[in-house]
Amino acid sequence: MTDEELERPLADVESDRSERKQSLADPDKVRQAICAFANDLPNHGAPGVLLIGAKDDGSCAGLAITDELLRTLADMRQDIVPFPSITVQKRSLNHCEIAVVLVEPSDAPPVRYKGRVWVRVGPRRAIATPEEERRLTEKRRSGDLPFDIRPMRHATTGDLDLELFRNTYLRASVAAEVIEQNQRTVEQQLASLRLAVGEASQAIPTVLGVLVLGRDPMAQIPGAYVQFLRFDGTELADPVRDSAAISGPLPELIRMAEERLVAHIETARDFISGAVDVAHAAYPIVAIQQLARNAIMHRSYEGTNAPVRINWFSDRIEILSPGGPYGQVTEAYRDFEALARTIAARIGLSIVTDYRRPRPELQIDPK
Repeated sequence: MTDEELERPLADVESDRSERKQSLADPDKVRQAICAFANDLPNHGAPGVLLIGAKDDGSCAGLAITDELLRTLADMRQDIVPFPSITVQKRSLNHCEIAVVLVEPSDAPPVRYKGRVWVRVGPRRAIATPEEERRLTEKRRSGDLPFDIRPMRHATTGDLDLELFRNTYLRASVAAEVIEQNQRTVEQQLASLRLAVGEASQAIPTVLGVLVLGRDPMAQIPGAYVQFLRFDGTELADPVRDSAAISGPLPELIRMAEERLVAHIETARDFISGAVDVAHAAYPIVAIQQLARNAIMHRSYEGTNAPVRINWFSDRIEILSPGGPYGQVTEAYRDFEALARTIAARIGLSIVTDYRRPRPELQIDPK
């Protein structure tokens, strides 16, 4: 926050976002204030401001703002559960040295100090009522969204290809007569399909929206691409015959990745064995497509900027997909036949085609 923004709560009356203290004479009350700002009961979604070294009327208390005092303030969060996110600074406001504590709203309320949930009720602190505590719990649950439908705060609907949305995604997802009857704005349509949150000028794309419709998904999600390398040999140190960094909205990315893979599949033709020549592909095209699609669709984007990597060697293809194993598959899991039968039963298939030539190898990097 700027000096000008901090001088407003210094000159104004205390509120549910600001509190003043002359000193640290009563550390308990300072911790209670930090706890209350972290809970953000009014749901401001903005930091609470604690000003140490200012009197109740906003005038300068003449408190010496030392390194020891700043360290003491920073350590005060140790007794608050879960740890709040705070910033402690020494600032000069209206020619007065002030210790400023900025408390960010917690992502996991209710926050407790000594087992009690403190909240701001206007200019005062109070212990939360059962109803207020329930509201804080519900706020935490509503914030626990899956990663793919979380809003991308720095993106706008201008970052989305709305023509792709109208002509392809929307028509494939919603019946034509429903679209005609609803007469929704494009922002409302995006929100209904979880591609954005909010409406009109306030609409913010979600992670899913950026991945599926983004004009440049890598600008928002750096790992949203496929790194393809074709080696002239069997090791990573061998010469590279072809390489590509494939990016774009998800439908386009998958199409371009498959085109690259198909272009590298060598096909031999047998003119001798029978009356009709027979084509033999080095790798089954359908199998390669399915492996690539699974690597792209089931990868993790959370906590990593790594791309999907396809390394094509002269004797094998390695596909590396960021994220851990799914469902019952673990590092110790090797029963591919049982897994195939389980998947087939769940989706109603009686036959699962086995494309393994040779048997595939599952490798899990703990990093």
